[in-house]
Amino acid sequence: MYKVTSALFVAVVLLLQGCASSLTGETYSQSEARRVQNVEFGWVETVTPVVIEGRTDSPLGAGAGAIVGGIAGSEIGGGKGSQIAAVLGAVAGGIAGQKIEESATRKQGQEVTVSLENGQVISVVQEVGSQGFFQPGERVRVLRQGGTARITR
Repeated sequence: MYKVTSALFVAVVLLLQGCASSLTGETYSQSEARRVQNVEFGWVETVTPVVIEGRTDSPLGAGAGAIVGGIAGSEIGGGKGSQIAAVLGAVAGGIAGQKIEESATRKQGQEVTVSLENGQVISVVQEVGSQGFFQPGERVRVLRQGGTARITR
């Protein structure tokens, strides 16, 4: 039973990684597609590596962890002991599942400070894209849409 429980837990973690959305300047949500964006040009001043926290608001990690923990706990002891172990396993599994989800959805980010052509200086935090970190002195585009901005090459 332990192997089945472990396999289920690993499958849930892999599913959670697939659900994580991208925060790069190269990825758009469906609601962002076909919307007008203001385009500005500038030069990268500084780039600072940052960590973008993972999700903690999804019930998947905690729920899956609670199920797996409850099943694992119910295998311990018998009678009332088994019931108590199942409850404790569910609570511990829920906490562990939430921590695993946060860790699995954490992203490497970059804080990019840009001097725009109009003299304004802005800073945007976004996930590191497929082309890697921006470099100081690099010419970039800043795309703004509502309160959202992204930096692209």
